[in-house]
This record gives sequence, structure tokens and C-alpha cells, in this order.
Amino acid sequence: MDQIVLMWAGFAVFVAVLLAFDLGVFSKKSHVISGREALMRCAAYSTLAMIFAAGVFHFQGSEKGLEFLTGYLIEYSLSVDNIFVIALIFTHFAVPPQYQHRVLFWGILGALVMRGVLIVAGTALIQEFHWIIYIFGAFLIFSGIKMLMSVDDEPDMENNRIVKFVRSRFRMTDGYEGQKFFVMRDGVRMMTPLFLVLILIEFTDLVFAVDSIPAVFSVTTDPFIVWTSNVFAILGLRALYFALASIIHRFHYLKYGLSLVLVVVGAKMMMVDIYKMPTAVALGITAFLVGGSIVFSMLKTRADAAPDGADAEARRWWVPGSPAKGAGGSTQASSSEAAAVSSDGKGQ
Repeated sequence: MDQIVLMWAGFAVFVAVLLAFDLGVFSKKSHVISGREALMRCAAYSTLAMIFAAGVFHFQGSEKGLEFLTGYLIEYSLSVDNIFVIALIFTHFAVPPQYQHRVLFWGILGALVMRGVLIVAGTALIQEFHWIIYIFGAFLIFSGIKMLMSVDDEPDMENNRIVKFVRSRFRMTDGYEGQKFFVMRDGVRMMTPLFLVLILIEFTDLVFAVDSIPAVFSVTTDPFIVWTSNVFAILGLRALYFALASIIHRFHYLKYGLSLVLVVVGAKMMMVDIYKMPTAVALGITAFLVGGSIVFSMLKTRADAAPDGADAEARRWWVPGSPAKGAGGSTQASSSEAAAVSSDGKGQ
């Protein structure tokens, strides 16, 4: 018991130090994240994850090590799912590049809390009711098929229910006020559009977490492995977004690969009492589907030029609260939203 408490406490301190360093160093001053800086951060977070994996292999054995790697790969792959939607949200609301990192920092902090709650709840349910595994499995298969069938749907951001609700309940400034989420106007605290974007991103992660966390439960029910694999994937999400933002339009076939991953891990959960798929096999299948869809996408689109805003591919991905658009719709920011943001990113 003491060793388990020590592991949880040690990891919590490690994450707190990382976040404090990020907030105190990288997020101290608003700036545009360059591709080089984003790639360096991706490499740093991936290296930390591999060092942690080596520690799991050493202290807990090869099976736990493979479980962590598989869970991390599944979570990291499905994080790309988030990136497409984040790109669409940022583009639609014309979020200035220098403020995007701040939104993602607080968004990921909230995501860690929400995922922690879901992992605790999921672990308790599985330990108390074994049959819940079958429900998780069926849900993942359904989610994978739904993702595959909705590959050409375009979300209608103009009629997003979350946006409409927030705007009807809270006073909001016409434009961005630097990197502030709230400002005082005539003695009244007002929300800025930047906080509305943060709310949308939090809802997005909550929805995708409902898919990704059960997917990791298909690999292991060890809460420590599930939690740590989630944390490392989420911590690398911001850097991954900035690294992929300029080539996001080329990932046309990735959605097919991710949908198949959900179907496979769902089937794995459904067959848990009949056939227990080796963790190494699950890791190999996940790597093949995700890696194969990425390579195929890059090969098929190598001659394609980036569309305006590099968000055409992102428009195929569903945003929480947004109904699918009919043919000929547009996801560009409305005239009122576009007019609210000047060329330097501040409200007029």
C-alpha cells in the first residue's frame, strides 16, 4: 500500500512541476509558437513518456510496461481527434495565434481534472460490475462506426448549442481583450470570446474522453496505468497541435484509422471472457492502423497545397453542440465575429 501511495504522490508532484514550469516559463508571455518550438516540445514530452515507460518496465514488469505503451499510443492517437476540432474552433473564432497557447494550457488543465474523475468512476464501475466491460466495448464499436459514417459531415458552428447558451446567459465583450478571459466594463465583469473558446475546448475534450478512456480500459484496468498514459498524452497535446497545425489538411485518411482503432479495442473488450488479446498484439494493431493511415494520408496528399487557414480537413470533424451542416454550408466566422477581431487580434 505504501508503494502505491508513493507512486501516485510522486507522479502528482512530477505533473505539478511540469505544469508550474510551463505556466511560469512558456506561458509567461504571449507569443506565437513556431513549428520548431512545437517540435522540440513534442520531442521533450515524448521522451519523458518513454523514460516513464522504461521505469514501468523496470519496476513493474514487461506486461505493465506494454500496457502503459499501448494505453499511451491509443490516447495519443485519439488526441489527434481533438486537434482537428481545436483547429476548427480556433479558425472559426479567429483566435490570434499568440493567445492559443494560453487557451490550450488551461484547457488541458481542466481536461486532466475531468479525465481523473472519469477514470476513478470507470475503475470503480468495472471493479463492482464486471458486465460494464461489455457496455464499454459496445459503446466503442458504436463510436467507431459513427466516426466512420460521419466522415464527410461538416459541423454548423453558427448554430452550436453551447455557444448559444453561453451567449444568452453571460455578458460578453465584442472582441478579444488581449489574453484575458474576463474584463471589467463600467463595474461589470464581462466574459471575452477567449473564454467562450476555452469552454468549447473543454466540452470537446470531455466528449472525446468518453471514447478514449474506455479504450484504455480495454488494455488494462489498473488505474495508475490508465491515468499516467492519459496524462502524458494530454500534456503533449498542445505541442502536437502547434506541430501539426500547418499540415492538418493532409490527414484526410486518419479518421478511418482512428475509427478502426475504436472498433478493434471495443471488440477486444467484448471478447474479454472468451479470448484475451495479448497486450503486445493490441499495441501492434493500434500502431499499424494509426501509422498506416498517417502514411497513406501523407502519400496521397503530398502534392496538395494548404487551403485557406489550413482548416479544410478540420471541418470534417464534429464539434460538441454543433449540428451537421447541409450541403454548401460554410464554417467561416460570422460577419459579426470577424468584425470583432482586428488584424492584431484585439477587439475593435
